[in-house]
Amino acid sequence: MQRRHEMIESSAMGRRMHVWCFGHWGAPVIVFPTAAGFAHEWDRQGMVDILAPLIHGGKIKLYCPESNVSQTLTDKETHPAIRLKRHLAYEHFIYSELVPAIRRDCNSETIRIATAGASLGAFYAANSALKHPEVFHYALCLSGRYDLTHFTDGFTNSDIYFNNPMAYTSNLQDEALIRVQSHTHLTLVCGQGKWEEGCIEETHRLADILAAKEIPHFRDIWGHDVSHDWAWWQRQTLHHFRQTFR
Repeated sequence: MQRRHEMIESSAMGRRMHVWCFGHWGAPVIVFPTAAGFAHEWDRQGMVDILAPLIHGGKIKLYCPESNVSQTLTDKETHPAIRLKRHLAYEHFIYSELVPAIRRDCNSETIRIATAGASLGAFYAANSALKHPEVFHYALCLSGRYDLTHFTDGFTNSDIYFNNPMAYTSNLQDEALIRVQSHTHLTLVCGQGKWEEGCIEETHRLADILAAKEIPHFRDIWGHDVSHDWAWWQRQTLHHFRQTFR
């Protein structure tokens, strides 16, 4: 398998960012890490191995950036307003620096990109697709939390509102709603077993909002034996990627 590690210079983040890339051809997919934030996480957790048939077969190329989640969602010491500024810097890195790099790598200035993530990575995947649907045509979201105020102890401001899928998606209308309806699709997956508390409730809530807004989506709820861990995320990702990237 073709794999490489890159360091992408980011003016938004003020440093070079780790990105692992897997595959030689196929649909590009940005993979967001969990709370660990490591670019190599999907490789270390067996996700790349489980997806090897699709990668070898030229169906997908994975781009796995690090995240600054420890300075944003999981930072309990810094005021949420400051943390969201850090999140916006990371979003700028993804949208304005990583996306162009991926398009250069794919030799296409217009190729559309999928997103994927588990746990906190699911939030990043969903938020990217909902905010930038013309770029991110598909999001696979596994065991996610989608109400940003869960991480801000209820505090909100305009930055938090416009990065809280539970809030802004509910209020999409007119041209803004048509953009999302016309250009992207979200697959929301969650188990009902251990450690899925909060995730299952927010998965249902976001799916209900998407249904009410007629935004293309699929709600896929697995059984009570399905827990919040990598073994199940491997199965779920392979299942949905096989269907999506034929």
